Amino acid sequence: MKRKTSITLSEDLVRTVDRLATKGESRSEAIERLLREGLELRNRRAADERDRILLNRHAQALNSEIADVLDYQDDV
Repeated sequence: MKRKTSITLSEDLVRTVDRLATKGESRSEAIERLLREGLELRNRRAADERDRILLNRHAQALNSEIADVLDYQDDV
């Protein structure tokens, strides 16, 4: 469902939106697409950061397990 809203943008931002709009895409469609893309990127970066923190927290144990596997493979 779409909901109508009104926003005020600076001229340079409007020009940028117009420039980034694809052929046949209205300004509203372009703003919605660009906003969605920006939010998806932000969510992806946040998830990557959470993963990085988790991996760093367990890096020593993970590296130890990897070393054990590689030692085992050398013995086989």
